[in-house]
Amino acid sequence: MEFAIIFLILIFIFTYNGAISTKKLYEDNKEMFSYLKEKDYDFLVKSRYNGEVDPNLLYEKRIHHSMIAFVIVLAVVLFNFSWINLTIGIIIVIVIYKNQYSSLKSYYKKHLTEIDQTLPYYLKSIEILAQHYTIPVAISKSIETAPALFKQGLVEMVSKIDAGDSSIDPYLEFAEQYPVRDSLRMMRLLYRLSIGAQENKQEQLLVFSKSVSSLQNKAREQKYQKRLDKMEKKTMSMLIVTGGGSMIVLFIAMITMMMNWG
Repeated sequence: MEFAIIFLILIFIFTYNGAISTKKLYEDNKEMFSYLKEKDYDFLVKSRYNGEVDPNLLYEKRIHHSMIAFVIVLAVVLFNFSWINLTIGIIIVIVIYKNQYSSLKSYYKKHLTEIDQTLPYYLKSIEILAQHYTIPVAISKSIETAPALFKQGLVEMVSKIDAGDSSIDPYLEFAEQYPVRDSLRMMRLLYRLSIGAQENKQEQLLVFSKSVSSLQNKAREQKYQKRLDKMEKKTMSMLIVTGGGSMIVLFIAMITMMMNWG
């Protein structure tokens, strides 16, 4: 164990002095580390921090902490090897690596309703702008007032469209990047609207408007249902506490009466 402690101290000194750089190790093996990243990680980071934190930088910190944990576990296992220590060490490294992702996932599930509501209200602004502009121009003009969650994706989408990509790909890539409720279906509708004939624009806008309104209604229903479920849980908790308290008082009263009779 003494050797393990000395080894860890040396690792800390070399890391502090820059002789060992986890950042350089990450940069040199970025492609390999990218395979370890969950598919929805970038979206979860954007939804958690409202687009204000770079997912790549956060993932780099996550790898940095995991590598430090790996070195510590490796030192302990090497100087006191046993299959139990090895198994526990592997579990510890996995838990440390997955901890940040689990936290992001937990936040997303807790705020699912609020996150899902961002798309229909954003699409409503697109619908209004589409009355006067083409869809690509409407999307471009909407970026400034768009939810912070979507801004980076919208900039990338407009950039690809401006570069000459007239296919559905920029719209589908946006939907994949932000998999909120019905994003794929709505991006398909938006693309169809962008390539539709000008003389049929009002009819197409009407169809799009109905879809947006339907999506808004779903979001409102989900919001109200969540409130209702929360109220029901509170009511049940109050009933359980009240009922439990009454039972305890009744039980104490019965015990007191029996003791008095005795």
